[in-house]
Amino acid sequence: MDPAGRCNSIISTLGQNDYAWVIIVLIVLILFSAYFSATETAYTSCSRIRLKSIENNYPQKAKKAQKILKQLDNFDRLLSTVLVGNNIVNIAASSLATVFFVALLHNDDVAPIVSTVVITVIVLIFGEVVPKTYAKDHPEAFAMALLKITTFFEILFFPITWLLSLLKKLFKSKKEAAITEDELITIVEEAENEGEIDEHESELIRSAIEFDDVDVYDVMVPRVNVEAVGDDATMDEIAKVFHDTGYSRLPVYHESIDSVIGIIHMKDFYELMRENKTDIRSIIQSSICVTLNMKISAVLRLLQKEKIHLAVVVDEFGGTAGIITLEDIIEELVGEIYDEHDEVEVLVKEQGDGALVVSGSENLAELFELMGKNTDTGEEFESTTVGGFVTELLKRIPQENEEFSYEDLKFTVLKADERKVLEVKVEKIVENGEEEPKNT
Repeated sequence: MDPAGRCNSIISTLGQNDYAWVIIVLIVLILFSAYFSATETAYTSCSRIRLKSIENNYPQKAKKAQKILKQLDNFDRLLSTVLVGNNIVNIAASSLATVFFVALLHNDDVAPIVSTVVITVIVLIFGEVVPKTYAKDHPEAFAMALLKITTFFEILFFPITWLLSLLKKLFKSKKEAAITEDELITIVEEAENEGEIDEHESELIRSAIEFDDVDVYDVMVPRVNVEAVGDDATMDEIAKVFHDTGYSRLPVYHESIDSVIGIIHMKDFYELMRENKTDIRSIIQSSICVTLNMKISAVLRLLQKEKIHLAVVVDEFGGTAGIITLEDIIEELVGEIYDEHDEVEVLVKEQGDGALVVSGSENLAELFELMGKNTDTGEEFESTTVGGFVTELLKRIPQENEEFSYEDLKFTVLKADERKVLEVKVEKIVENGEEEPKNT
């Protein structure tokens, strides 16, 4: 007898009592389908942090948490077990349902269609959507509740999963990094959008991720803004600088600022004055030099090692390019830190017409981001500040009220002196098209 004949013979022998058993078996198969689907979602959604917290704080659940953590360490084997089991029960349920509907409807043409529709709807709702939704909401609880069943199927399907692991090794591609920095930032942004973390936490995490990419040049105090004193300055002159700036430390140079010999602390200076001494060489502390292209993370470790708060930044010729302080580095993580002596400088002011009035010291990449432009555009220029960008684009220091355009942005120089650009107005160009930089 051919296979089709044997199948028809089996179907013809099904009686009314057999229908009940077939339905029971189908229900059991659907339940197993639900179990395997939920297990896959639960283990995928499990938090290792929560499991370790359960292991440490709930002794009665510690062993289960340990076992689940071990299963997650060998997740490929667990996933293979779940997929094998899910496919077996779904195929079995589909085949049995076809036999059942053929016997019930006595129509070989219609029965397979009805069986496919019915079993698909049932498996989709009760074998996939409902169990996965529950497992996603309670992953650790589900995994621990059905741990023994999961362990049983791991042992039962071990020969199959072992064979699959061998095949995977044969076709295994080059291992990629688990997660990239860009992907991590995207995860943080998604968490912020979904309300899991607030804006301040998101900004702090992004700053920490990008911290190792920031150069000294991006955060240092440039040479023109450095307040320093000569080693031949009088006590009154030094006291005036301390008073006027409010700084607690000042670099000390010999003859020119390109020869910084150390740092003096305000507390030591006033102690020297109290003792009526005038030779500041006894209170000059040693300083360290760093280069423009050093990463601030490396400078931070260097400052911590040397137990100092300020480093001198030198250029390629050995001259002083600026200084960088511990506060400058920390501000890259937590944002601007102001004390009672600091003047709060507003770098960007919004105008009613959508234009921005921007300080020349504002970061160029941040300006482009505010104007809705790709921040990579700023990499075309050596300058990192808006004032430097204007000077670099025009190849000279512009005059006040001078206008020019760059791509779809119009720049108007509001304030400038003989050395640098102090303030510009930036606005979007309404008309399409680009203008070349022009003089006025």
